[in-house]
Amino acid sequence: MPEKKKITAIDSWGQALTTVSRLLRKFDTTLQESVGISAVWYDVLLRLSYAPNRRMRMQNLSESLILTRSGATRLVDRIEKAGLICREAAAEDRRGYYAILTDEGRAVMRRAKKIHGDDILASFGSHLDSDEQRLVYELMRKVADGNG
Repeated sequence: MPEKKKITAIDSWGQALTTVSRLLRKFDTTLQESVGISAVWYDVLLRLSYAPNRRMRMQNLSESLILTRSGATRLVDRIEKAGLICREAAAEDRRGYYAILTDEGRAVMRRAKKIHGDDILASFGSHLDSDEQRLVYELMRKVADGNG
């Protein structure tokens, strides 16, 4: 019987990136075709939908995304122009702003969430049994916890 190849951290990381990249492209295409938003827009709307009062400080929102602060600002500009979010000056800090999910943004989010959930189940969940799903979750959680 041939010996199994030793898998290194670099191999594991490379496979994780390849898989996530492939799935994100697929999810992005599905969201664009069905709801008219990108996966990145979905991420912003999702974070705001779970935030208290559906609002987040711009700084906190940008830190939660895989974007620079200026990249997040430009992204929010585009989503705001589409009417899905609005910005409001922070009363407690004249330099800060809140990003707030609008009613239209909530409606888009509701449609997108169902479609995206179905896509995740078909493209990810259907390839793993419940024990494997738990293992992936626990391993990703362990890595996330180890990195703050």
